[in-house]
This record gives sequence, structure tokens and C-alpha cells, in this order.
Amino acid sequence: MWEANKGIYIKAGQFVAAIRQVPKEYSTTLSSLQDHAIPFQFESIKHVLVSNLGLSCLSEFFFSFDEVPVAAASIAQVHHAVLVKDRQEVAVKVQYPGLEYQMKFDLVTMSLLSKSVGWIFAGYRFQWLVTEFEKSIASELDFIAEAKNLERIRENFKDNSMERGISEVKVAKSLAEVFAEMIFVHGFLHGDLHPGNILVSPEGKNGFSLVLLDFGICKQLNEDFRLKYCELWEGLVVKDSAKIQEIGEYFGVGKYSRYFPVIFTGRTIDSKSALGEGMSVEERKNLEQELKSLKMEDISSFMESLPTDFLTVLRTDGLLRSLTNKLGAPLRVRLLAYAEYALYGLSLKADSKSDSAIGVLLFRFKICLRFIQLRLLFGILGLVSWLENIKHTSTRRFKDLLASAGFVVRSLYRPLLTA
Repeated sequence: MWEANKGIYIKAGQFVAAIRQVPKEYSTTLSSLQDHAIPFQFESIKHVLVSNLGLSCLSEFFFSFDEVPVAAASIAQVHHAVLVKDRQEVAVKVQYPGLEYQMKFDLVTMSLLSKSVGWIFAGYRFQWLVTEFEKSIASELDFIAEAKNLERIRENFKDNSMERGISEVKVAKSLAEVFAEMIFVHGFLHGDLHPGNILVSPEGKNGFSLVLLDFGICKQLNEDFRLKYCELWEGLVVKDSAKIQEIGEYFGVGKYSRYFPVIFTGRTIDSKSALGEGMSVEERKNLEQELKSLKMEDISSFMESLPTDFLTVLRTDGLLRSLTNKLGAPLRVRLLAYAEYALYGLSLKADSKSDSAIGVLLFRFKICLRFIQLRLLFGILGLVSWLENIKHTSTRRFKDLLASAGFVVRSLYRPLLTA
């Protein structure tokens, strides 16, 4: 069904495949949709190219053109070709013919279904999701906008080759840093983060470099949102409940802001666990009991209240977490990258307002100190957690030892007592 209907259905399948909570049997099957969907016949693709480029035949523009696509996904397939002009090798991305009309029809269907479910279940209000999806699809179908997005991303990262020492964990670290920089620093991010759009090239002085593909869905974040999101992450890392509540009020979610730490860091605002270590069994049970009291309309109200930029980074963050987890990276890798770039993103605010170079340097020095403090906090929290585990283990073993000693003593003296 997914491949036969293409478009929206494949996009949905890609998203499901990238989420780690989905059973492996489903995610493995659906992962083929990321870049191995069933392609269109070449004659249809050829017609699209000839008509759009104003050619009588492909040989006028291409020295060679591979009829078998390199990859095929939700809205387009990619072919390898060589240009006539300068013999340059290129990747030619061709949108499936008739797709724009089909997607409009599918969106109308989705909207009707959403409204029908909302009518049957009063607490279900997710029409906003259809609206956001419609905006996203409209952007992705515009290949000219995608080319401009690609140029902008390349310019943003011209001084960052994204090269790292090769290892799966280091790849995950590099991914986290790249997307943290997009969100917190540039405020312009790739919005379609799934494995089919990320390559790891063996080239690079340190053994590998990241290659990002498909810039059809890119999002420009509001500058005020970017700064507030930086502040939110600063509060999340140090567990500043007052700051988190303040940012929650700004984003319009009020009391629901108490769930931001759970959503982003995997622990509650009152958690005693070290950052990156999740919740204790007791904390998890308490949270489950608390969440049971929430109704569907509470969840709908929370999601409706969030600004669209927040929903964008929420989706990107969810996909990034799934990727880094699959690569075997601990949660701390992502959290530390976010903390670092959130602080750096806040420093850009001072750069725009400061009247002197000294003022900028002083503020950046303060930011640097704050980051060092965060690194120390990570280390201290980890050490405290380790010591607590040692204490817990030692206490348990000491009790076991006492129990064993008591058993031995009783065994030795029992004959004397019964004599």
C-alpha cells in the first residue's frame, strides 16, 4: 500500500521506520522506503525531463544518462548523468509525474478523516497536524526552493567539514552537533532527517565526513523562538524549574511545561538521576500514574498551543534521537551537543547588540565559562550517580554478608545449643 500510493504514504512510512519505539519487524520492512521505493518507468521520467528542459531529446543536454535510478523515495527518484557542456557528473532528481495532483487529493482525504475522528471523539483535535503537513509538502514539491536551501546550508557550513574520527558513536556525535548548530545557531534546519538522507563518506582527513541529502523540507526558525529555545535547553540541563516554567508560559503551554524535561532529556523535573541516565524505577512509576490522569483533550491542547517552530524542532529531535540511539551513542552525547550549541546560540544575541569588540569578547568568555560549568556538572552528576550505585551495591552486599555470617554462626552453634 505504501509504495503503490507513493507521496504522503511513503513520507509516513519513512517517519515510522525512523522511530526507535516501533517494533523492529515493522521498522525493518519500512526502512526500504527511505531510498528504495519502487521507481517510475524511465519513459515517464524521460518525458518529464524533456518537457521541463525544453529539449527534443536527452542527448542535447546530457552526454550520458543512466536509465536505472540510483535511489527512489517518496516524491522523486534520482539518476546519475553526465552533462554535455563540461562532462560534469551530476545527480538528477526528477519528481514523479502527476504527484502534485495526487498529493492534493490525499491531503483532502486526510483532512476529512481528521475532522471525522474529531467529531466522533471530542478530545481529538489534530487538524493542525494536517495543516502543518500540507505546508511541509508544498515546500518539498518546490525543487527550486530546495536548490536555494541546499546553497544556504552549504554556506552555513562552509567552515565545518563535519569530519570526525570514524566510529558509529562519533558519527552520532557529529550528527548531533550538526543539527544542534542548525537549530540553536543558524535557526535554519533540514526538516527531513531520516537515514536515507544522510550518507557517511569515507573521504576526509580524519577518516570520514557527513553528507546531507534532500533539502526539499527546510525550516527558517523565528529569531525570538531560536533564542527562547536556547534558554529552554540551558534550563533543562541545569534543571532550573523556574526558567522552564517561564519558557513554557512564553510558548503558551503553561502547566504542561513540567513535561519538557521528560520529552527532551528523559527525566522528570524532580529527578535525582544524573543527566543522560534516565529515570529510576520509582520515578517512572510515579510519572506513569501522573500521565494516566491526562485526557486526550489535554494532549490536544498541549500540541495545539505550541508554536509551529516548536513542532518542527520536536519532530527533528525525535528523529535525531532515534538515529543516535541506533548508532549506539549514549543519551549524554546528544544532550552535551545541545547544551554547547544552546549557549553558543545565546552568545549571538550579544553579538548583535554589543557596541564594542571588547563587549563581544567578554560575553563570549562568560558563555565559555558557563559551558565549562556544564561540562563539570555532567561529570559531577555522573560521579554522584556512580558513588550512589557503589553505596547501594555495597550496602546490599554488606547485608548479604551479615546474613551469610549469621547463618554460619547459627550453623556452628546449633549443635552446642541442642546438646
